[in-house]
Amino acid sequence: MRVLRNVLIVVCVLGAACAGAAAQTVPNLSALRLLLPMSTLLNSSAGRAALASNLTVTGAIQTGTASQPRLESLAAERERALADATFTSENAYQLADGLGTTLGGAYQSLASYTGSDDGKSVQATNIAPSVGLLIGYTSGLTNSDSALGKSFFGNETIVSHGHAEPVSADAAALLESARGTADVFGKAYGHPAGSPGADPYGDSRPFQTEPSVLTYSGTDYFGVPASNQDFLRGPRQRLIDSPSFPSGHTTYGYTESLLLALLVPARYPQMIVRAAEYGNDRIVIGAHYAMDVLGGRTLAYYDIAHLLAGDPAYLGLTFHGNTIANYGSALAAARADLTRALEARCGAPIATCAAADTSRFHDDAAETAFYESTQTYGLAVVYPALVHVQEDVAVVAPEAATLLTAAFPSLTPAEADRILTETEGPGGGFLDDGSRYGVYSRLDLYAASKRAAHVTLDRR
Repeated sequence: MRVLRNVLIVVCVLGAACAGAAAQTVPNLSALRLLLPMSTLLNSSAGRAALASNLTVTGAIQTGTASQPRLESLAAERERALADATFTSENAYQLADGLGTTLGGAYQSLASYTGSDDGKSVQATNIAPSVGLLIGYTSGLTNSDSALGKSFFGNETIVSHGHAEPVSADAAALLESARGTADVFGKAYGHPAGSPGADPYGDSRPFQTEPSVLTYSGTDYFGVPASNQDFLRGPRQRLIDSPSFPSGHTTYGYTESLLLALLVPARYPQMIVRAAEYGNDRIVIGAHYAMDVLGGRTLAYYDIAHLLAGDPAYLGLTFHGNTIANYGSALAAARADLTRALEARCGAPIATCAAADTSRFHDDAAETAFYESTQTYGLAVVYPALVHVQEDVAVVAPEAATLLTAAFPSLTPAEADRILTETEGPGGGFLDDGSRYGVYSRLDLYAASKRAAHVTLDRR
């Protein structure tokens, strides 16, 4: 089994970035362009209204006063948010409970994730080397993009180990061309970088800007007593100098949940709900705004679509020793190895094991209500002209079809495009500026995967 260590990945996600300006790749720059509309929110009254609603919605979820549907009780949700502050990025161990009682249990019995020193040092094993390679490479790519985004949108720099340096000229030109600005959250919420109590690198987090933050206690992922403040101000994690946008944890949660969905299509919708839960937990704990979570989801979808489509700019890179030249082949190998291992442990076909579920993910109505609450979080519209516009995925983002066809191969790309288009969430949100990138913020893979599964079933 493949043994990996988490130390470097944790530093990259919780800090601002891991590489200097010279290391910015084509995917890095594409990620900045994808998220660029965030930098222009202060330029319009609609953008400022969205920022105001972002603070209000975030605060209500964190304090428990929001009317948001839940998969479990508020107390259990808060406990899970403490556990989800840890991210098992080497093997998706923690997220695998979205596979359900039977498959999730089988997955976690075949892999491992253990920690010491309050989780600062961990060891993990994967079910098969092919699974570890797929997870390591994909998570490394999306983590690189989200880490760059934090420092770029925070203060237009790359920050590594306490040292800041300017981003590349190409990256800086993006902000200038959009008439964007860094530190939008800090400026909007009265905590600009460098002011008392603010993040020194910009984009202060909600536990620094909200008028009221609920402190609560429970146990962490390893069962050790902890408070949410331990994961905000330290000593478990120290976020006081880590810019907020986008959420690195959410990027990880959607990245590896979507990978498990692609590897086990019978649990695709449930894995998307697990990703939404993981991102929402970042709000519950006080670490992120709703906008951060939406940004992390959008980034994960975009990067994985380009990997699945075989975009050469996204292949042949190296992340923590993992390199993939043919992503489709890597996915197929991992799926075959994982299916073989899970069926052997479960003692039945994957579909049978997937249906044997009594977890919090077995109630379709509850899942739907919760997921829908996270699609936009009800944030104020920034681009009203786009609210009722249905963006044709085949035209603006043809590579997105692979997010469905990779899991449901009987679908044609045209069918997948149509499903993604027909299930899009509301338009005009803070990232949906009418560009070809904006549609990724509207994709609803929960609804789309359910429809794709029905189409596939009808053909049998």
